[in-house]
Amino acid sequence: MTILVTGATGTVGRHVVHHLAQRGADTRALVRDPARADLPAGVAIAKGDFLDIDAMRGALSGVSTLFLLNAVVPDEVTQALVALNLAREAGVARVVYLSVIHSDLFVNVPHFAGKFGVERMIERMGFEATILRPAYFIDNDRMVADVVLRHGVYPMPLGHRGLAMVDTRDIGEIAALELIRRDGEAAPLTRLNLVGPETLTGPEVAAIWSEVLGRPVAYGGDDTVGFEQSLRGSMPPWMAFDMRLMAERFLTDGMIPEAGNRERLTALLGRPLHAYRDFAAAVAASA
Repeated sequence: MTILVTGATGTVGRHVVHHLAQRGADTRALVRDPARADLPAGVAIAKGDFLDIDAMRGALSGVSTLFLLNAVVPDEVTQALVALNLAREAGVARVVYLSVIHSDLFVNVPHFAGKFGVERMIERMGFEATILRPAYFIDNDRMVADVVLRHGVYPMPLGHRGLAMVDTRDIGEIAALELIRRDGEAAPLTRLNLVGPETLTGPEVAAIWSEVLGRPVAYGGDDTVGFEQSLRGSMPPWMAFDMRLMAERFLTDGMIPEAGNRERLTALLGRPLHAYRDFAAAVAASA
């Protein structure tokens, strides 16, 4: 019984592979460049990507459970559907898919709507699946740490509704636990919101940085247009616009957990969820 992990060298995927290997699972990782993979000993490497049909067929051969993780790219849905069809062709019955919280609500946000479409295909195709729906990644804020440290401003337009930000270490471990559970038993499709221990607004995140650094850090405000323009310096315009649309939903809706989400995750992990303050303290200590 082999688990195939896609996105295995990314931020979440590395955690998934680590926890699977730690628990002795028979793990295969799909990577573009095996020479740079740097994955744990005992993990089998399959070279390829979602659009390399022959490589995907080889990677899926003998696999019982698939961890499906797609990057935010223009053909994200095509990549996912290619993988799902090839998985079904290979006899793979079980899938754990990394979607996003509120994928069914943020319907105007391209990468949210795309992931919800993939969720529906997984369900319609009859896979035994767990749909993981994480909130905003705490780790995303590494991109703005320099602004916080140098200029005393927290620039992410999170708004005032609140986001239940989640640590990618928690996402990776929960994904690994679900993959192992799925690999060992037949179970109906389930959806699981992945959230952190707190629901934080933009000003509350700035206040955490202020406490950790011992100096004032201001919230940069809710300017989503300016946010899009700043992102265009580091990503394609279509992606910057996608991120702006997401931020606008932060302002109007937030990312609010459902009752019982945190308790369920804590019970699954057998430990507390990682908090934003721990992340900020670690960044400050390494600066």
